[in-house]
Amino acid sequence: MTRQELFENIKRKKSFLCIGLDTDINKLPKHLTDESENTVLTFNKAIIDATADLCVAYKPNLAFYESMGIQGWEILEQTIKYIRANYPDQFIIADAKRGDIGNTSAMYARTFFEILNVDSVTVAPYMGEDSVTPFLTYADKWVTLLALTSNKGAYDFQFTKDAKTGEPLFEKVLKASLKWGNTDNMMYVVGATKAEMLSDIRTIIPEHFLLVPGIGAQGGSLEEVAKYGLNKSCGLLVNSSRQIIYASAGTDYAETARSEAQKVQKAMQVLLQNAGLI
Repeated sequence: MTRQELFENIKRKKSFLCIGLDTDINKLPKHLTDESENTVLTFNKAIIDATADLCVAYKPNLAFYESMGIQGWEILEQTIKYIRANYPDQFIIADAKRGDIGNTSAMYARTFFEILNVDSVTVAPYMGEDSVTPFLTYADKWVTLLALTSNKGAYDFQFTKDAKTGEPLFEKVLKASLKWGNTDNMMYVVGATKAEMLSDIRTIIPEHFLLVPGIGAQGGSLEEVAKYGLNKSCGLLVNSSRQIIYASAGTDYAETARSEAQKVQKAMQVLLQNAGLI
């Protein structure tokens, strides 16, 4: 998917919502376990069917699928195929956080872009340029580079300052990565709990898309993210996972997930209107 296509979807749906398919088999409604042999896939399909018109992206987190072994990989592949077949306008991000030496990264890129056919994969940049560029060789595919994460451990390394310049490590990563990709094939993860830093980040990467996790259950503010992060092509994909997909543990889980997603979409519509983007 191209950058313009992504922006057109945002305008058409009046939403920049990304829904995280962090499907934990231990948190699913009990009646699904009783009724279905393939509980996770059944759950994913129902969530997707209930929310696809309200969001522009889905982000399956691979840890939840890898934890189930071979069956988990099969469910992941079937989930992606289901989205592609039924909702082809969705931007699919494999939240895999890969990053290794060049030839290994090339194999990861083949897995996600040729086999699984996702639009983007999250990549850790801390092994440098040659660990990232193999992902950038695919037309209309994206790297989603970890820049500033929302977890407490972000302060262990990402804010470490250069002894001479005082520049935080995450800013150095942003500036260096501008030489690797561009606004059409690279976006960045910036946690919603660091929303006040988005204005500084925007001075370095004003035109890039940002994937922003951390609203809802993690406490990030959608309004703050929009205030500091919106640009002339929206430039935001704001992710919500638990708040939406686990909104109910009853038989109404899909309907309740839709209701939660609709609340976020309506708030996003107002923010887009106020910014003059729709």
